[in-house]
Amino acid sequence: MSAAAPKPRLKTSAMIASIASEGQITRSAPFGHALVELARNRPEVVGMTADLGKYTDLHLFAKEYPERYYQMGMAEQLLMGAAAGMAHEGAQPFVTTYAVFAARRAYDFIHQAIAEDNLDVKIVCALPGLTTGYGPSHQAAEDLALFRAMPNLTVIDPCDAIEIEQMVPAIADHRGPVYARLLRGNVPVVLDEYDYQFELGKAKLLRDGAEVLIISSGIMTMRALETAKALAADRVDVGVLHVPTIKPLDTVTLLREARRSGRLVVVAENHTVIGGLGEAVAAVLLTHGVTPPFRQIGLPDAFLDAGALPTLHDRYGISTEAMCDTIKGWLR
Repeated sequence: MSAAAPKPRLKTSAMIASIASEGQITRSAPFGHALVELARNRPEVVGMTADLGKYTDLHLFAKEYPERYYQMGMAEQLLMGAAAGMAHEGAQPFVTTYAVFAARRAYDFIHQAIAEDNLDVKIVCALPGLTTGYGPSHQAAEDLALFRAMPNLTVIDPCDAIEIEQMVPAIADHRGPVYARLLRGNVPVVLDEYDYQFELGKAKLLRDGAEVLIISSGIMTMRALETAKALAADRVDVGVLHVPTIKPLDTVTLLREARRSGRLVVVAENHTVIGGLGEAVAAVLLTHGVTPPFRQIGLPDAFLDAGALPTLHDRYGISTEAMCDTIKGWLR
């Protein structure tokens, strides 16, 4: 038997590489383009950032509407306070930064200045979970846990470019504060195969399966769909339920799918297993007396390593290959 070919040596650029698989179709800056389109007929929409316009795709909005773009410098707390003030005056701010800065550095300002007054501010944040290899300072592994606990706040974790494009007008129509995770740059196109339409607060069954149900959000829905296709070759029938709205949860759909007997239920999330989608789903199921075999795939309760993203995704069990091995092990 010939030895397996060694994996190519990854360069430093892999720490910020696109999460798209080789050859996968992508769209460039879906958030930036969608916001530009939204703002054409909505003069109240403004773009605000803290020195990260280029790295959150908000530079496209700045180029199109320079008079409605506010660069606040490296001051995330000021950014959130200013956004609250703009919302009080009738504007609809779309605020961008990195997820770590919103979740850790500006949490109190979002809580007190935006959420408590239920203001119409949309906070859209790049580098969620393990989508950068730059270590704990930049890896927002706990953002969903923090923002789920904030009253009045809607929390969204979109899967791909299509969902981001659909999400932008949907959250603009929703009155109240929103926290949304953002995939920036060249973003994979995944949901085009599934006749998908984003609806705020709704989960969607993308693929049915009799043996395993993967409940997922964000990039883990892409991984779940890849896993389902790979396991089909081993005659393992896997369904995928995509849950883009983390708060409020679509409990009706979750309970309907989890009640089907004979399936292992696996929640897969690009987030620590503490306080995220997995624990939220578990609470819903237990509260309603629904108790299928239940497992979680997610990031550990630990400070994560720095390194190349493909290596880290394998190490922490959220790559497609790792998910396939884990699920087959549980089924055995």
